[in-house]
Amino acid sequence: MCSNVVVGLPSPPNLNGTLSSPTPTNTSNAKDGDNLVMNHTGVGGGYKWRLVIAYDGTRYAGWQYQSSPPTIQCFVEKVLMQATKLERKDLSLVGASRTDKGVHAWGQVAHFVTPFNYDSIDSIHAALNGLLPSDIRVREISPAVPEFHARFSAKSKIYHYKVYNDTFMDPFQRDYAYHSAHKLNPAVMREAAKYFIGKHDFSAFANASQKERVRDPVKNIFRFDVIEMGALLQLEVEGSGFLYRQVRNMVSLLLQIGREALPPYVVPMILATRDRRELAKYAMFAPPHGLSLATVKYNEEHLRLPSGCSTTSFGRHYTIGSCKLPFY
Repeated sequence: MCSNVVVGLPSPPNLNGTLSSPTPTNTSNAKDGDNLVMNHTGVGGGYKWRLVIAYDGTRYAGWQYQSSPPTIQCFVEKVLMQATKLERKDLSLVGASRTDKGVHAWGQVAHFVTPFNYDSIDSIHAALNGLLPSDIRVREISPAVPEFHARFSAKSKIYHYKVYNDTFMDPFQRDYAYHSAHKLNPAVMREAAKYFIGKHDFSAFANASQKERVRDPVKNIFRFDVIEMGALLQLEVEGSGFLYRQVRNMVSLLLQIGREALPPYVVPMILATRDRRELAKYAMFAPPHGLSLATVKYNEEHLRLPSGCSTTSFGRHYTIGSCKLPFY
């Protein structure tokens, strides 16, 4: 059990005996690695938890909180409030990526805080997935060190964009891949994608967004792969961060190049202009349903488990006991 319980914290709700009651502890003696977080007044008083979340974004207005139309964050906060009996402001839920309307995720990461500790997190994990709609699932839940921040601690993010390249659309792929009936040339798309790799000013590939309070247009792209899987093309891009709709705008240009309507060297020419209007002359819109957030990467020190805390929950497997009826 974590040793950083703070004097005067409220008693936790009873969830099948999985929560530990707060016992008076002098927080000045807290050791490195204890799961202590600071509240808004600077006083120690909570535990931080990391979530890995998968969702089908088809019917949601993105990740970022808003009550109507509903968002992923809205639903996750709602079930956390039910499971923990805490208010939204006390949970302080933060996501790593503010995915747009219709965009999916396999590896969205978020964190929240509670004023109490869980001796075992399997029960709350099961409770969250039992309360969430079937198109949102918590894949993992684990204790987090105080320094961990789902958004600001992220080292890189990996997005996938799927393109189904055939004369007709596979009906089983229609919600998760963009259909291109134009025959694409993956080789020239790979050649063009290499121009994105490295540190560049991506102003020409960013849409204006009121949500971006501090907008640094310089991003570092580590890799941009074009992978062929039969009729399906998967474009995988990893970067230090991305501007609003940057990935989809890069994909839209690669699609035009793949149709051989444009040469690969148009990429650095558009990058150099730093003008979104220049991209609009060449590329069309890439719809959101082909895009998914695959992974968010962190440094090891941010992912280590606090000493003495419960281990990561990946969910429970259920088994059927041996049949005790006699066989004839």
